[in-house]
Amino acid sequence: MEPLYQYAWLIPVLPLIGATVLGVGLISYGQTTSRLRSISAFWVISVMVSAMVYSIALLISQLQGHPSVTNTIDWAAAGNFHLQMGYTIDHLTALMLVIVTTVAVAVMIYTDGYMSHDPGYVRFYAYLSLFGASMLGLVVSINLVQIYIFWELVGMCSYLLVGFWYDRPAAAAACQKAFVVNRVGDFGLLLGMLGLYWATNSFDFVTMGERLSSLLESGTISVGLATAFGILVFLGPVAKSAQFPLHTWLPDAMEGPTPISALIHAATMVAAGVFLIARMYPVFEVLPIVMTIIAWTGAFTAFLGATIALTQNDIKKGLAYSTISQLGYMVMAMGMGSYSAGLFHLMTHAYFKAMLFLGSGSVIHSMESVVGHNPILAQDMRMMGNLRKYMPITASTFLIGTLAICGIPPFAGFWSKDEILGLAFQANPLLWVVGWLTAGLTAFYMFRMYFMTFEGKFRGEDPAIRKQLLTLANAQEDHHAEEHHAHSPHESAWTMTLPLALLAVPSILIGLVGKPWDNNFEAFIHAPGEIVEKLDAAAFNWNEFYVMAGSSVGIALIGITLGSLFYLVKKLDPTAIAKKYPALYQFSLNKWYFDDIYDRVFVQGCRRLARGIMEVDYRVIDGAVNLTGLATLISSEGLKYLENGRAQFYALIVFTAVLGFAIVFSVT
Repeated sequence: MEPLYQYAWLIPVLPLIGATVLGVGLISYGQTTSRLRSISAFWVISVMVSAMVYSIALLISQLQGHPSVTNTIDWAAAGNFHLQMGYTIDHLTALMLVIVTTVAVAVMIYTDGYMSHDPGYVRFYAYLSLFGASMLGLVVSINLVQIYIFWELVGMCSYLLVGFWYDRPAAAAACQKAFVVNRVGDFGLLLGMLGLYWATNSFDFVTMGERLSSLLESGTISVGLATAFGILVFLGPVAKSAQFPLHTWLPDAMEGPTPISALIHAATMVAAGVFLIARMYPVFEVLPIVMTIIAWTGAFTAFLGATIALTQNDIKKGLAYSTISQLGYMVMAMGMGSYSAGLFHLMTHAYFKAMLFLGSGSVIHSMESVVGHNPILAQDMRMMGNLRKYMPITASTFLIGTLAICGIPPFAGFWSKDEILGLAFQANPLLWVVGWLTAGLTAFYMFRMYFMTFEGKFRGEDPAIRKQLLTLANAQEDHHAEEHHAHSPHESAWTMTLPLALLAVPSILIGLVGKPWDNNFEAFIHAPGEIVEKLDAAAFNWNEFYVMAGSSVGIALIGITLGSLFYLVKKLDPTAIAKKYPALYQFSLNKWYFDDIYDRVFVQGCRRLARGIMEVDYRVIDGAVNLTGLATLISSEGLKYLENGRAQFYALIVFTAVLGFAIVFSVT
């Protein structure tokens, strides 16, 4: 085996070593390690850069036609059961390694500026490095059991990072919510993988698919049971990738520091769900009902996220619902059988969404100089406006990301989203309608976000708005909601603007690798066993492309125009629209009331159930035990008077008892 592939296991191990060194230092020499801020940051960034360089080398090797490599060891064996662990390097793995490491490096560089004054600076870097290692380990996994191990590690790291500021009640609640909701999906995934092993006697992705197909053809296993296993496995990606109905944790996860929001939304937590669907594709494709469920779950989630994002005022939560919507596109594509299109959008989305989140963090960092360390004020777009004047680099890169996610050519999002919509039209026109309408909503809410943040008049010093939002902050009992009189907004440090500039490059150009008339991405990334031939440009159907691309760009331009009329030139009044349709406005503002429903049904319902069980335990179980004890006490107290040590008295009692029994039996 070539050294390049022989030591590929170092890619997840390097950031793991980085996290371990910092972790041991914090545990053993906490104060000293915490003071070594620059050295700690340099160490973690260096090991991740090393992993990134190694990943790029592997991707280049795979692009040059090197065959896939799998290296395994026997992990456990018992009778006929053999479980292997190891790593695999194929086209999908090489691509995902580059996506994860490049975004992680950008986030780590950015973190130095964003977290510069935070006392948990070193601890945050340790968590970031462990998070990256967990995701890289998941990507190189050779079977479903190994993926499940790293799947849970990714969930643990998200818990630590979302709740990083654990002294804030909102952050503590958010990480618990993320943990509990993901456990629901992970339990389904565990049941599904055990069911598939019971049916196929394998945890290997391709082997499971082949054996399941044979079992279905022979009738050895029923379609209903196989479908149930597939749906249970799909519950894992539903939770990890924040799909309906397990999507509610992701917006709350914005309580963590912005760098981790970027990493979660671009390349780790939520990408893991789509990646697992891709790995399990050999199993899902033999289950048409499961594929249909996947497609419609993604389509509904895309529309759901977009409709909620329309009215959000918190810049990070608006981007969070945008992520939910874009993940819906990816899941819909995978469910339609458009394997390459879904992963293409995963790649383009990783770069422009990372840039958008880091841009929002730059804005928040600047707003804190005006309103203080108050998350509600610093993140509310009603406090912003005209920040382009103060933050030209952040504004320019945010605009690039906005154009990319809206699907405006030639930006990256246009090529990937247009491919999904074109294939959706062929697969099911109704799916295309949902995706097309969602594209229009996306353009509207993203330019609403851009105009409210970077255009118009700066509102951060408006006393009326400040008073209104401070009242809201105090009503939510956030102890960080203090009044603050300070400075003007300003551009962020170079450690924060450099990653924005670097991420802007793939946000503009990377979509060109998937041009439909010269689709190099599809030629490289395609479903297992599928043979793809690049389409000759001369045979390309330009008329169909112009119609489909024109329709997607057209609906985006309509959304942008409406956003301009509402929030730039102010020819239309959003407040008047909200008052005219209060039910629809509240429906979107309150996130379709899913949080309220879940709170009433599951949280409050579980509490009522627990109280009922407590009453049964107290009154019935404890009552029976206490009654038994009381009866024993009373009987023993009564019997002790019969024990006087006189043999004649005992004989009298025995004689009386015998006489009593004799009378009873003689009468009956």
